[in-house]
Amino acid sequence: MRAAPNPLQAVFFDIDDTLYSTSDFAARARRASVDAMVGLGVKMPAEELVRELEEVISEFTSNYEHHFDKLLLRIPRKTWEGVNRAVLIAGAIMAYHETKSRELAPFPDAIDLLRRLSKTPLIRGVITSGLEIKQAEKLVRLKVLDYLSPGAIFISDQIGISKPNRKLYMRACDSLGVSPKAAMYVGDHPLHDIDPANAIGMSTVLVKRGGKHAGEQGRSRPTHEVKDLAELAEILARDYVLNL
Repeated sequence: MRAAPNPLQAVFFDIDDTLYSTSDFAARARRASVDAMVGLGVKMPAEELVRELEEVISEFTSNYEHHFDKLLLRIPRKTWEGVNRAVLIAGAIMAYHETKSRELAPFPDAIDLLRRLSKTPLIRGVITSGLEIKQAEKLVRLKVLDYLSPGAIFISDQIGISKPNRKLYMRACDSLGVSPKAAMYVGDHPLHDIDPANAIGMSTVLVKRGGKHAGEQGRSRPTHEVKDLAELAEILARDYVLNL
């Protein structure tokens, strides 16, 4: 007979590829950016520019602030001869942010679960790795702030501790006065989300939507594996006796 889980006091969520499809959005936004550069005069196939841009992002990380500057350095100067460099970069940045305004949206099941959790006494929070304003902007654009508890947003850049350091998860629990054994963490990355949360005794949920970390293996097993957050809602109602 399976042992009953500890009573929950808090549920924390990752953002990227957990509350919305980072991978799908990034692909669309990057393509829009290079299409804009081609439209402004870069004489290269968009597919080639996308591949170069993805290499830049891989080499300099997604948080680097000058991807398009590096892209122009990598491609032959003759492909954009006669076009002002600043115009190309501005056009690419505008296209990226316009795509963000149109298409950055949460998974419907994420909004549904957060809305249902907001009607319970549980603390609802976010533990995310990344730049402070960039991650906060996502929460604003995703329109999830109304469903999160006050003081329950923890961004690595804001705290000085990043994933997969387990101290980030301890900081979140300690700040809210919650024992890790009474907290759950929901994320898509086995190594960065599941392993450190497991290490401090949190219940863990691995969301397997097929994002960029789908093929990775962690050192520990999650408490639960789900295909989406609708499935998690069922688990919370059944195994944690939550009235959702």
